[in-house]
Amino acid sequence: MNIIYQHFKLSTLLLVALLVGSGKSFAAADIHWKSATVYFILLDRFKNGDNSNDYAYGRPETPAKLRGFVGGDIRGVIQQLKSGYFSKLGVDTLWLTPVFEQIHGVDTSSGVTYAYHGYWPKDFTQIDANFGTKDDFKELVTLAHRKGIRLLFDVIINHTGPQTTIDEAWPASWVRTRPLCNWSSYIQNTGCALATSLTDMRTDSSLEVTLPDWLKEKWREEGRLHQELAELDDYFARTQHPRLPKYYLIKWLSDWVREFGLDGFRVDTAKHVEPEVWTELKVEAGLALEEWRSKNPNRITPDIPFYMVGEVMHWGLKGFKIAIEETGEYDFGDKKINYFDFSFDGLINMGFPEHLKLSAAQLFADYNHAMNSAPMQSFATLNYISSHDDPESFDRERKFPYQTAFKLMMAPGAAQIYYGDELARPLLAPDAVGDASLRVPMNWADLALPTTQQLLLHWQKLGQFRNQYRAIGAGQHTMISDAPYTFARELQGHPSVIIAASLPNGKKNIPVGDYFADGSLLRDHYSGQSVQVIDGSVTLDNMFSYALLAESTTH
Repeated sequence: MNIIYQHFKLSTLLLVALLVGSGKSFAAADIHWKSATVYFILLDRFKNGDNSNDYAYGRPETPAKLRGFVGGDIRGVIQQLKSGYFSKLGVDTLWLTPVFEQIHGVDTSSGVTYAYHGYWPKDFTQIDANFGTKDDFKELVTLAHRKGIRLLFDVIINHTGPQTTIDEAWPASWVRTRPLCNWSSYIQNTGCALATSLTDMRTDSSLEVTLPDWLKEKWREEGRLHQELAELDDYFARTQHPRLPKYYLIKWLSDWVREFGLDGFRVDTAKHVEPEVWTELKVEAGLALEEWRSKNPNRITPDIPFYMVGEVMHWGLKGFKIAIEETGEYDFGDKKINYFDFSFDGLINMGFPEHLKLSAAQLFADYNHAMNSAPMQSFATLNYISSHDDPESFDRERKFPYQTAFKLMMAPGAAQIYYGDELARPLLAPDAVGDASLRVPMNWADLALPTTQQLLLHWQKLGQFRNQYRAIGAGQHTMISDAPYTFARELQGHPSVIIAASLPNGKKNIPVGDYFADGSLLRDHYSGQSVQVIDGSVTLDNMFSYALLAESTTH
């Protein structure tokens, strides 16, 4: 094992060095991640599939509005996988909020709040019982893979959950609670606590630490202390790392990949951790995935490299046209860090909600230029309408659900659907404070409404088309006509498509340029109609404002 590991690690680090020098990333170049359709689930708010775990650990205090557990769990996601809900949406990747065991008590810094959101970890090696069990999680991953859906695991290294009246603090050798960050410099982003509720892990520490007594006692009560200690001994012997907080965390996080065969990490609060830590995490996760694959011949294929996408707060917010042409660089004021130089394959594009104010023609043209030009052509972006913590989420009143869905799903780059975007789930909740109003439970009951059914069908048409034709997210964009607005997407080795929007009701003529020869039979994936190319165009006669055209596979 030591020889295999050393060979893998040296090869991986050499690859990283070469990629950093060339400005390219091997994993992000994969077509899947450049064109992925990611469904982001805030687990507690999605669906309650197992009522028996709703009151795990007691958690008896009455929380502030939308700041307590409501019952969503892993079994709820499994139920929707089995029903085909995600496949009908064209989803090829699931991203769940962290499933680690959370603090059991409440934080009171912003009203009585439980750790329903998953970002206040207590034990990085265990699943929170409110969310389910490791057997549940294994079933979820296995089922998703069987359906061709990959898993992004939400990971945290920056912080733990806060100390509460029933949750002991991590030792001062592991975490700091002061100073609070003031964002004025690199150190004032990485060497400080983001908030009183986020105890900052000392990832910069060079002093070896021992495990907290309370954690060892917890493991002893659960009957796994010997196993956990033995695994840590093996890890530190294999890697020859000193026993620093960051290396414990890297071990614990990569173990989830080793056990479940996860396909990638979504990295929380990436810019608040020294970037070298992420490079080491990527190495360990890559090794763990290879080990898992060697034992699981029925895994999802093809075997694409382990993927890592980061949340670098405010990346992508520096204007419209240049927002994603700036590589993965973030300016701390006294220091600049390019996160693509530290093993990230993609970044969440936090500028997209602002860019949605552009016309579709301008948005798509600007993004095509940015993502098909060096250096972004080698990396991925993850665009979104709304999220769990972005107060600037677009159209929080859901006034433009059809147009917004079209812009997200047809824009160059990967697309993130935040749970309920497809049902116009409310993003505003009276009397809810701060980001809680972005986390309203999934509005399943609205599916009884014809208007919600129609909107979901719109998302399904866009999503299935996007999933089937990878040129949409990863290809070259060319405008064919501005009236009606019509454009093509093409990607070498993949079928080309023609897309049109703002079409009139009834008969409409759509030019196809030189992409399809006269006589070609095309299918409109929006209306289901089949049409023939005549004199460089097709004619549709329906009530729809959109057309999604590709060469028909039936003759």
